[in-house]
Amino acid sequence: MAEYDMQEMTLPNEEGKRVLFPRMRLWGQTELEELAERISYASSFTKGDIVGLVRALSDSIAAEMAMGRSVKIEGIGIFTPALGLRKGKERETGEEGESKRNAMSICLKDINFKADKEFIRNTARRCTLERSKHKFRRSQQKYTPEERLKLAQEYLTAHSYMTVADYSRLTGLLHVTAARELVRLAQEEGSGIGSTGKWSHKVYVAKPVANP
Repeated sequence: MAEYDMQEMTLPNEEGKRVLFPRMRLWGQTELEELAERISYASSFTKGDIVGLVRALSDSIAAEMAMGRSVKIEGIGIFTPALGLRKGKERETGEEGESKRNAMSICLKDINFKADKEFIRNTARRCTLERSKHKFRRSQQKYTPEERLKLAQEYLTAHSYMTVADYSRLTGLLHVTAARELVRLAQEEGSGIGSTGKWSHKVYVAKPVANP
C-alpha cells in the first residue's frame, strides 16, 4: 500500500492561482543489495550473481552512452546521455565573431531516462493508493550540521542505539534526509557514530574516536 497527499502548486503565468496535484509519499529507498536478496530468494540465482550482473549491465550501458548511443532495455526504458557546459563556462549565443565552446568546455552532465510504457503499466497494476494522514513538510533547518552531530552524540551517550526515526525527531529533518545524513556520518572518520544491521534493521551506535 502506497500513500499520497495533495500538494499545492502555483500555475505559471497566472499570479495567485493555485491548484492541488497528487504526490506519492516516499518512505525510503531500496538499494541493489536488498533487491538482489529478494530476487535470489524467488529464483535459482545467487545474490552475488544478481549484483554482479546488474553492475556489469551498468558498466555496459555507460560504455555505450559514452560512444554517443542511447540504450534501450526492454521492459525498463531508454537511457540517453545529456551534455552541458563545465562550471564557469558561458553559453554560446551564436553571434558573429563570438568564440566557440570547444570540447574541453563541454561534459556529460546528466543521463535522461524515459520509462518503457509496459514498465509504467506493470508498476500501476501493483500500486494501491490511500490518502496519507500526514501532510508533506520540509526538513526543518533550526540546527546546523555541527549541532545535529552533537545532538546525535549526546543521544548515543544516553542510549545504546539510535534509529533514523529517533534522529528525525531529534533534529527536525525529514525521514529520508535524516537517513542520508546518518549514512554519511557513519562513514565519516571522527564522527563518533557507527552503524550495525542492514536495511530496515539498521541502527546507529556510538563509535570510539581514534586518537590523532
